[in-house]
Amino acid sequence: MRRFRRLRQTEEMRSFVRETRIAVEDLVYPVFVQEGTGIKEPVPSMPGVFRYSIDRLDGILDQILGLGIPAVLLFGIPAHKDEKGSGAYDPEGITQRAIRHIKERAPFLIVIADICLCEYTSHGHCGLVKDGQILNDETLPLLARAALTNADARADIIAPSDMMDGRVAAIRRELDENGHRNVPVLSYSAKYASGYYGPFRDAAESAPQFGDRRSYQMDPANAREAIREMEDDLEEGADMLIVKPALAYLDILKIAREKFLVPIIAYNVSGEYSMVKAAALQGWIDEKRIVLENMIAMKRAGADRIITYHALDVAGWILGK
Repeated sequence: MRRFRRLRQTEEMRSFVRETRIAVEDLVYPVFVQEGTGIKEPVPSMPGVFRYSIDRLDGILDQILGLGIPAVLLFGIPAHKDEKGSGAYDPEGITQRAIRHIKERAPFLIVIADICLCEYTSHGHCGLVKDGQILNDETLPLLARAALTNADARADIIAPSDMMDGRVAAIRRELDENGHRNVPVLSYSAKYASGYYGPFRDAAESAPQFGDRRSYQMDPANAREAIREMEDDLEEGADMLIVKPALAYLDILKIAREKFLVPIIAYNVSGEYSMVKAAALQGWIDEKRIVLENMIAMKRAGADRIITYHALDVAGWILGK
């Protein structure tokens, strides 16, 4: 009879044979930056998450640096929104100024710039709108301009999240033609039209003012389509790929890991975060145990790195802080 329990008797033995581990270096922390001064505003639907004005960023940067988290994913919330999302590609926009501040304060912290129009448009959609339709090709030049102004501000990685067809090629071309050949593109390739994004839309003030995003984000029922999306983005010049959300799409993470050799990033999204936080606040679950189990699940499925709002807690637990 096999004795599998021989290797489970003590924590030391379990650690010795453990197949999958989570490290601080695996984590990316999303940060929301908004116009104004003196702002550290809690996001009600995301306990422990805040919106910061640029002058209040140093506090959270100190936490990130102190824990050794290597990267942040930056989202901007402008004071003014319009139909064309002009704040997304304004060289003096909120995100561009925040990037410059972060790179001055923490030059070795990797800054990933999310590229989309939804936070900047008055209608809340990720592209231009005409007669109720989200326009694909007409949106691409604006996304390319947004990528360029963020790269000019010294973003280390450009991450298009809009799901417009052809946007990686347009962004890669714009970056290459303007002196940013070495800036990598991290594409939200398998981004599903998910119900798990609700708290993020509260945080970023980016909920659509009409309809939904199902005409351009992926149908949750489809897996083969994700392969086509990822293959297409790699052909267009993407250097890394994101699967979003993570927990309900671990099968997609596994497919991506088995199919592609590039870095694969899991996005542990706002709804996944908030559900755990809400249950923990009610005393229904052991938060630390559940969060670390979720992190291991994403790594085990094939994620090289994990974007997560739990990053500060996870890093602290790993380091024993």
